[in-house]
Amino acid sequence: MPELPEVETVCRGLAPHMEGRLINHVDQRRADLRFPFPKDFALRLQGREILAIDRRAKYILVRLDDETTWMIHLGMSGRFTVNQAPSHASSGQAGHNSGWAIAEKHDHVIVTLSDGGRVVFNDPRRFGFMDLIPAGEEDRHPSLKELGPEPLSDAFNADYFTERLRNRNSNIKATLLDQKIVAGLGNIYVCEALWRAGISPKRKAASVAGKRAERLVPIIKGVLQDAIAAGGSSLRNFRQADGELGYFQHQWDVYGREGEACGYPDCGGTVNRLVQSSRSTFYCPKHQR
Repeated sequence: MPELPEVETVCRGLAPHMEGRLINHVDQRRADLRFPFPKDFALRLQGREILAIDRRAKYILVRLDDETTWMIHLGMSGRFTVNQAPSHASSGQAGHNSGWAIAEKHDHVIVTLSDGGRVVFNDPRRFGFMDLIPAGEEDRHPSLKELGPEPLSDAFNADYFTERLRNRNSNIKATLLDQKIVAGLGNIYVCEALWRAGISPKRKAASVAGKRAERLVPIIKGVLQDAIAAGGSSLRNFRQADGELGYFQHQWDVYGREGEACGYPDCGGTVNRLVQSSRSTFYCPKHQR
């Protein structure tokens, strides 16, 4: 499933092509994804201006001019593709079928914009979903209302993190994946951050409170910033909005490297794999304590 850096990368890829444009036409090609589409979904989007695109955790939030937020979750395999306007199409005059190839099997939502370009949502496994939320009520939505602070925000700091870790008996890996503690962190980047911090994923969360938390918070932010700069990690179906691959997987220090030598200076250990909460954890037992 795309994690925070991948979703942020998609938002940044969509924004230049969608912000400030009107939605001329929406071709909704099925009634549901993981959940049913909202009633009159396509009609409610058509004619609206896209004011801004941002993100909350792993959710894309498209702000519309009628004080509605179009919320999108990519699920396991959802991705957007941006198609520039055909050369013969004039701004504001391109029809929704003007010059375009026939939609692919898993192209479930096709949005044609006022400049003649279009944005296509493709989701083979249909684990993604979309909803329409009144502006200002996003934090009341069932998917968003219990989320913790954004890991790249000032609200996620050592004092906050230490307070949330106190008296927690779960391991630090599971705690970091708890979206109520911090929003948007996923398996890959938690493994990478714990490796950089030298903290064992098996360590009790309460024992990370204090000095370890002070060390871990900026490392988490750094891992996410590095991944966003690299366009995210290409794992299975993930592509950026322009169709290009992300490249952070080439910078993984520990994830997916079971049996390889630990790359930490003068470590000499070997990367191990264990299963925690049904997810693979990669770590170096010598370097991470």
